[in-house]
Amino acid sequence: MSTSKALIVEDTREIARILETLLSAEGYEVTVDSEGTLASEWVAENKPELIVLDLTLPKVDGMELCRQLRSTTDAYIIMVTGRSGEMDKVLGLSVGADDYLTKPFSPRELTARMRAMRRRPRITKDGEIVRSFEGITIDVGSREVAVDGSSVVLTKIEFDILDTLTSSPRRTWSRERLMGVVWGEPQDNPHILDVHVGNLRRKLGESGSRSHFVTTIRGVGYRFEPSAEVV
Repeated sequence: MSTSKALIVEDTREIARILETLLSAEGYEVTVDSEGTLASEWVAENKPELIVLDLTLPKVDGMELCRQLRSTTDAYIIMVTGRSGEMDKVLGLSVGADDYLTKPFSPRELTARMRAMRRRPRITKDGEIVRSFEGITIDVGSREVAVDGSSVVLTKIEFDILDTLTSSPRRTWSRERLMGVVWGEPQDNPHILDVHVGNLRRKLGESGSRSHFVTTIRGVGYRFEPSAEVV
């Protein structure tokens, strides 16, 4: 099973240790770079999902490093810094950071922001949407799905169902509405949708036990729960 990777660029040892503990608890395989001098090379080779970047580093400029990283990666970037000025935040976001957190920060707040970012659709350099939900990655343009890094082969209908549900996480779709979007017209047998959803759940579960992310709303239809617990 492949694990999503994360890079921490932080020169303060205690903060780096806290960040490493938090990210590891979220399921990341974590690497720490205390100076930032190896960050660009490491990112190019390892293609992380998340980068936590300190703005003030001993040997490199954090803003410039963020700009360089953003030019080569679509990873989520969170800046963690002692600078609290509004202009610093604006500049950080303008050079490619997805979020900006001021020290001292609450571990709970950082965790919440990481989870929120992972629920957002990701736009690649080619303009295609890539959605990531705690282990599930959906490349809308190439119609490819991976769970925990392993490719999952879906039929056209299965992909269209997953694409529709994940386009609006936690939105409940009635069977009629979902079938209208996926097939383009009503179906004589509404239970055909249930069969395809069952197959979709089975395939997602085979690669990472994610089948419970597609939740049945009794008497109504389905919705996608990105933070659902698998039991």
